[in-house]
Amino acid sequence: MFIPDVLTPAQRHRCMSHIRSKATKPEMTVRKWLWAHGYRYRLNVKSVLGKPDIVMRRYRTAIFVNGCFWHGHEGYKQFVLPKTNTAFWQAKIDRNRERDQRNYNILMENGWQVIVIWGAT
Repeated sequence: MFIPDVLTPAQRHRCMSHIRSKATKPEMTVRKWLWAHGYRYRLNVKSVLGKPDIVMRRYRTAIFVNGCFWHGHEGYKQFVLPKTNTAFWQAKIDRNRERDQRNYNILMENGWQVIVIWGAT
């Protein structure tokens, strides 16, 4: 069944531009838990490969809080590719997965612990 987009391209652009990449609900939940348990961290450290959401240098740990759609969470039952422009979205998500895996591997080779937390965003 095809459901047409009810928004104009300008309206769709405005909606998509408001999707946050920092301080998302799943990320805030993780940050609050870490802080409450005495862990101190830095946010979005550019000098660490992949610019992790949370970095705990003391423990050489990089935490990535990934949105299930944007990072292609396999096995997540609500992950569905959009019905329109499917080839574009599939390629984008595949590139994100490849980049993520490459960054995780390099970090681990350099002695970092990598934690990936999946959020339903």
